[in-house]
Amino acid sequence: MNYYVTTSIPYVNGEPHVGHALEFVMADVLARAARQQGENVIFGTGTDEHGAKIAQKAASLGKKPKELCDEMSQAFRDLAHTLNISNDRFIRTTDKGHEQRAQLIWKALKDDIYKSTYIGWYDVKEETFVPEAQADPARMEPSHPQAYQRVEEENYFFKLSKYNDRIREAIETDAFKIVPETRRNEILAVLKEGLEDISISRPKENVEWGIPVPGDDTQVMYVWFEALMNYITVLGYPEHNDFREFWPASVQVIGKDIIRFHAAIWPAMLMSLNVPLPKQLYVHGFININGRKMSKSDGNGVSPLEIVEKYGVDAFRYYFLRHIPSYNDGEFSWEAFDNAYNNELANELGNAVQRTAAMIMKYQNGLIGDIPAAQHDNRPVEEAIGACRFDRALDHIWDQVRGLNQYIDEEKPWQIAKEKDAGHLRDVLAYQASCLIEIAELLEPFLPETATKIKAVFSEGIVRPIAGTLFPKAEPAAPAETK
Repeated sequence: MNYYVTTSIPYVNGEPHVGHALEFVMADVLARAARQQGENVIFGTGTDEHGAKIAQKAASLGKKPKELCDEMSQAFRDLAHTLNISNDRFIRTTDKGHEQRAQLIWKALKDDIYKSTYIGWYDVKEETFVPEAQADPARMEPSHPQAYQRVEEENYFFKLSKYNDRIREAIETDAFKIVPETRRNEILAVLKEGLEDISISRPKENVEWGIPVPGDDTQVMYVWFEALMNYITVLGYPEHNDFREFWPASVQVIGKDIIRFHAAIWPAMLMSLNVPLPKQLYVHGFININGRKMSKSDGNGVSPLEIVEKYGVDAFRYYFLRHIPSYNDGEFSWEAFDNAYNNELANELGNAVQRTAAMIMKYQNGLIGDIPAAQHDNRPVEEAIGACRFDRALDHIWDQVRGLNQYIDEEKPWQIAKEKDAGHLRDVLAYQASCLIEIAELLEPFLPETATKIKAVFSEGIVRPIAGTLFPKAEPAAPAETK
């Protein structure tokens, strides 16, 4: 079986933040779980690099747009590497291959493209055209720091309205499955109101930094329309074997603020191309601090690298996968993170590993003996991953962690050792090792480094103790000396 999973591609006008990191990690769990099931996987991510906002940001820094894009795209690559993300592909919308294939797609959509005049608002911050009914009155005022631009320009339009009913039917029948249901209902409400045709280009005199429209060098493709194409250009649409074998995508992972692009515009484009829709669109929420969306511009941002530096990669992955609700917004605080690290990772899982390894070393010279196969029903974990309920999957795994600790406390291996019942002691400790190997297998998509460490301790039938702790934490810097 072939399995294709994508993230949305972050826009490179700002530094990577924890929302990007959350999305990378969620998609990574899906990719790793599919590989664990023996599927052939392509996991794609990348960066979105065209549009007015990039050109403006570059100009403010005295740089060329491509120079800025090169720097910022590398920052996202570096974040993925730091978080142990197992992506097979990284596409940039400034790649020559993407630009060439985007023009092929435009030509293939030509029956649904026409020229007309757009009169209305344009939000440079979000690179979006804003319908009058959805416009924020405050941002219509020129004095507003993020004021809309009032534009009247001749653009190319896409016949989005033509596909309204077909998209709605695909969603309602789950041929194009959207999870969670709240997001599914949200886009169905938009479709019930009816989609309008959309502008899909900008005059080159207004926005020079973009992919030229084929056959019209006075226009460039609208950044959002062109960026969506990455999901098939990265597979080599239209002729490459990867496209033929891996599309439609198994799951596309996106944030809730871009659902309209991915659940209305993207499927319409695919229908126009006569290409199947993705099987599933998973829409995650935001990360808040004190009820407000985390944002550098609001001064409440936290760098993912700052968290990783202090607590390690797997602790980061654990917190954001378990303690940020998979189907809703979630809260981050240093206190909550520290509690999860100490109480769940160190005291529950770490302690179970250390206690078991120490007792086998002490009572059996490190020899485990025959390790019985674990007998737990792990279907709930598999089902939760399939439904993109990462929090629920980790809840099920932690039930086993806590169950093992309870077993140790009830069996009291130290007491059995005092009673010199070697056979019973060997069975109890072998069962503990078996449970930990099973927990490691379940954790592999979520906490790959931790899973590898646990298996290395027990899976060879002889204990190989971990140097240090299972979840090493950075020591606070020593205070500077005063003279």
